Amino acid sequence: MEEKGRLIPPWAAEMDEKDHISYEPTYKNGEYFDLFDRGVYKDRSGMELKYFYFDPDRDSEDKKKLPLLVFLHGTGNALVGDLCINYTGAELYSSPKYQQSMGGARILIPVANEYEGEDGRTAGFWCPDYLDPVHSLIMDHIKERKEITGPVFLFGNSSGATFVLRLMDNYMDDFDVVIPVGSEALPDDQILGEYDRKGKYLFFALGKRDEFHNFKENVEPRLPRLEAMKHCFIYNPDWVRNGDKGIASINFGFEMGQHCLMNGIQANLMFDDGTPMDDRLPDGVTGWIAKTVKELEEIK
Repeated sequence: MEEKGRLIPPWAAEMDEKDHISYEPTYKNGEYFDLFDRGVYKDRSGMELKYFYFDPDRDSEDKKKLPLLVFLHGTGNALVGDLCINYTGAELYSSPKYQQSMGGARILIPVANEYEGEDGRTAGFWCPDYLDPVHSLIMDHIKERKEITGPVFLFGNSSGATFVLRLMDNYMDDFDVVIPVGSEALPDDQILGEYDRKGKYLFFALGKRDEFHNFKENVEPRLPRLEAMKHCFIYNPDWVRNGDKGIASINFGFEMGQHCLMNGIQANLMFDDGTPMDDRLPDGVTGWIAKTVKELEEIK
């Protein structure tokens, strides 16, 4: 079924009468790509990984100590060139507005060695084989900038969200915050206990209507444990929305609008009229990051 050339999503009948469908984010792609440097990292195993890097002090000799935001893309996003910067959710975090709100931050985007298989499907996406190489990339990157690197945040989109959770599981002492967006692959209760013991932060973002995950069966039973954590922010909207307040719909042969919550995260969980998508975040995700950095620095 189509409306003005657009496919009508299967959940349209469940919307409130006052709601409308929003078929694309309201922000633009590509405005800040030139702020990112490109590089290639070679791991000790011989694996090579491309990466993008943003430094707000790139042209300054006076480098400030800033948090490092590491963004991991979703499956297939390595195949779109520079657009990968946007699809990870990272692009707008390099913008002057977001940088000011956070108090500044550097951004690192590792890129998987994806390729199109003979069956036309994406292969080479994030999997356990990448854990050590990506960890090495991040740690070697930090080693070269030790004096100017503050708390380390891991952002992940879709399969990248699962991957950053596993990075935190395996190398918890090296990271401070993990923000998985669009994954239900939470660690077990024992590892969540380690988050509390070691003072780690979790920002868990997954829509209740995510097309790839059964929220009721696989997430709801875990919510009491998440709520009991010392540093866990839970964002589970009933509907994923774009900046125009419409319900997000993206159809690539399979409706996945509610899975694309990273679009909202890139919009800073703020609507275009300046109101927050969640009243607990009056200054959006960037405000939460600034607050968390301050808390972490006070602890250290």
